[in-house]
Amino acid sequence: MPRTGASSNHRKRLIDVVVRHARGTDIEEVIVEADPNRWPELREFIAELRVLPVPVVFVPVGAGSEMFGRPTRDFRNAVGVEVQRRPLTHVECAAKRCIDIIGAGICLILLMPPLALIAAAIKLDSAGPVFFRQQRCGFNGRSFTIYKFRTMRVLEDGCSVIQAAPRDRRVTRVGRWLRRTSVDELPQLLNVLEGSMSLVGPRPHAIAHDTEFDLAVQQYAYRRRVKPGLTGWAQIHGSRGPTPTRALIEQRVTYDLWYIDNWSLQLDLAILLRTPMEVLRSRNAF
Repeated sequence: MPRTGASSNHRKRLIDVVVRHARGTDIEEVIVEADPNRWPELREFIAELRVLPVPVVFVPVGAGSEMFGRPTRDFRNAVGVEVQRRPLTHVECAAKRCIDIIGAGICLILLMPPLALIAAAIKLDSAGPVFFRQQRCGFNGRSFTIYKFRTMRVLEDGCSVIQAAPRDRRVTRVGRWLRRTSVDELPQLLNVLEGSMSLVGPRPHAIAHDTEFDLAVQQYAYRRRVKPGLTGWAQIHGSRGPTPTRALIEQRVTYDLWYIDNWSLQLDLAILLRTPMEVLRSRNAF
């Protein structure tokens, strides 16, 4: 396997050796190892090898060799190198969407009676609407309105949102139970049906918090490559609830990015099956 990158005289001597050796033996192909950044020299080297009736294979090395391991696409007379792929293919997106619609639809139908009772309890417990609506950051950075059962006496949204804390006085009596059991999140099944969320994915944060976390954690924005979810890989590992410290944010981001990089329908199913157990454990839920 000859290497290119030497001086002109040395390259000429190397070509002569290769040609002479190839003609005196039963060599079936010549493999040239070279740095793609030295393409002009490589072209001259390969041109000299055309005198041989054997295939010549180019093996890229060096920094530029990474590009040759990527998938390629044809654009008429040009070839494009795919340096980044979609987290999910079109078929995978369609399969995930079907599961979202079927799962959210069945859950809403089965849970309709208890959801109505919860709505009545919220109305009787404190003044205010049954549902809490807030702007959240979703897929590809697009904002959407998230639905939750109201658990506080305030309806914070916009540029300043204070995260809940243990024994938070803003939380109502019914709201405390709803938050501990995560039942307040069930109206997000409506978000799943409308397509702004998925059953499984990184949890969405308020716009104010999203901007703050984006500055604190370098890879935070990578979470937006998929739709946010009702539950996720981070949540079943105990990374749920408020994130008052940078370490907690980084931990959640690490889980979320692992989920995106390793996504499969089987993984989604496993997360959905493990979520009820995590809800019963009530870790970081208040």
